[in-house]
Amino acid sequence: MIKAGIVGGTGYTGVELLRLLAVHPEVTVTAITSRGEAGRPVADLFPNLRGHFDLCFTDPAAGDLDDCDVVFFATPHGVAQSTVPDLLAKGIKVIDLSADFRIRDVALWEKWYSQPHACPELVGEAVYGLPEVNREKIREARLIACPGCYPTSVQLGFLPLLERGLIDTKDLIANSASGVSGAGRQASVGALLAETSDSFKAYGVSGHRHLPEIKQGLEDISGAPVSLTFVPHLLPMIRGIHSTLYATLNDAEVDLQAMYEERFRDEPFVDVMPAGSHPETRTVRGSNTCRISVFRPQGGDKVVVLVVEDNLVKGASGQAIQNMNILFDLPEKTGLMAPALLP
Repeated sequence: MIKAGIVGGTGYTGVELLRLLAVHPEVTVTAITSRGEAGRPVADLFPNLRGHFDLCFTDPAAGDLDDCDVVFFATPHGVAQSTVPDLLAKGIKVIDLSADFRIRDVALWEKWYSQPHACPELVGEAVYGLPEVNREKIREARLIACPGCYPTSVQLGFLPLLERGLIDTKDLIANSASGVSGAGRQASVGALLAETSDSFKAYGVSGHRHLPEIKQGLEDISGAPVSLTFVPHLLPMIRGIHSTLYATLNDAEVDLQAMYEERFRDEPFVDVMPAGSHPETRTVRGSNTCRISVFRPQGGDKVVVLVVEDNLVKGASGQAIQNMNILFDLPEKTGLMAPALLP
């Protein structure tokens, strides 16, 4: 049985890790840390977990993580850096859901996250945890940088096109929209029901901190420089991401539907929809599945890819567990096969 710890278990990604790990047959959660909630029962803060966990939150300094096989960090950016080196030195695997180890260019990370990096020596070692691209590297990793929610949807959507060099990499566009849980659980006027309900808006148009992560991933896939226009939007709902991707084809003869079906045929959590389908965010709510449709409008030279995922599952905690399954040589789907919630 794998002994798992969670640092920062009080946010949405933390409670989502707990929800999914509660029914994972190969994992026991032995420690959940939170300075602010130390001593409080987990089920007191999250009543949906009553009957599943009798643990209390503990202070990170108490040493409860030392007996873990793997530790998940569901913390704000910049927090994991102070603890990860000690855990790795003790032989503990680390899966970080924050952005601390995603961007290999440390100076670029410091620019976008407005703080110095505390352990740049580990950035080059971290494996980017997108299984559909880096599965074999994940198997051998000590430190996994779990991708962001927007980056997951954009990279998976463009993946088959870039791998085969079928699009102009100088003009890629990603319009992505996320539910409000993507902003985290902290109190914020912009996340109030009265502010988000019955409204739809773009934000971060001049620059969003997921942009360098997305560009890095797309360039790794394509092997060439990429120019990307990325525009995130806020949807008046709790969960879900819908990304609409645009590119110009340089091969008019390719069968896009067949190509996408072939590329993702053996991927357990990517579902290529039948031709002409329009995937909906509600069809992935609570699941680790990413659904994709591909179009060539009016048979022209533009390709449009539609991608939906749950930002808290395939976009965060579910993908982290998928990485853990690979890391510990478990069947990749273990603990992650619950279907989406409808209605």
